[in-house]
Amino acid sequence: MTKSNKKDSNKNSVGIVTSIFNREVAQLEFNSCLNTLLENGVSKNKIFSINVPGALEIPLILKNLAQSKNFDALIAFGVIVRGETFHFEIVAMESASGLSNVALNFNIPIANGILAVENTEQAFDRAEKKGSDCALVVIEMINLLQQIEEYSGDGSDFGKNHQSS
Repeated sequence: MTKSNKKDSNKNSVGIVTSIFNREVAQLEFNSCLNTLLENGVSKNKIFSINVPGALEIPLILKNLAQSKNFDALIAFGVIVRGETFHFEIVAMESASGLSNVALNFNIPIANGILAVENTEQAFDRAEKKGSDCALVVIEMINLLQQIEEYSGDGSDFGKNHQSS
């Protein structure tokens, strides 16, 4: 991924939804993401953050943020640690599916920073890099959608999410 043009990034609006289950790891992801967004020119007043109880609650809040049409991209953070039951698989698959559905239904980039790991040690090992990667992903996706808009010349605003008719 390439670094964005800082001049262009300062007008981009990003929403971040973070699960507070396994809060310490999710906070590392969030902090790394925030720093990367700011380093790449996203204005602090264009970053909105909200917390939810767990990973399964993330898609609903993302959907509401997307419906608001106030954001150019969204990011989801959370940690799902494998336990002794099938619940791990359900939460991991359903949260990922929910993110994809919101992205496609609202035509908005969503970076998936929900870690699905075997143990908390793996989560801590991955958190900072994943947070930074998610910031770079949404910046790149915003730029790609803007390139498509410029190429198509149809005047539609790909930077703000619009439902297709």
